[in-house]
Amino acid sequence: MKELIEYIACSLVDNPLQVNVTQSRDSSKTQLELRVAKEDMGRIIGKSGRVANAIRVLLRVAAAREGKQAALDVVEPR
Repeated sequence: MKELIEYIACSLVDNPLQVNVTQSRDSSKTQLELRVAKEDMGRIIGKSGRVANAIRVLLRVAAAREGKQAALDVVEPR
């Protein structure tokens, strides 16, 4: 699932070297955090969050195929 998010994010941004996905697991859920360069945040979030929500839907479908649950947070750069 981490590789899926990295692939999608790298395809969308101008600076794919700044894409960073971290993965942590709870007892039943996988939590992913996506970090990109500040200037690429608009590309990842999209208008009204549509791109980010589409990425989350793809993640949930991929996780469901494996019998798991997953969630994605897009973290603001500092």
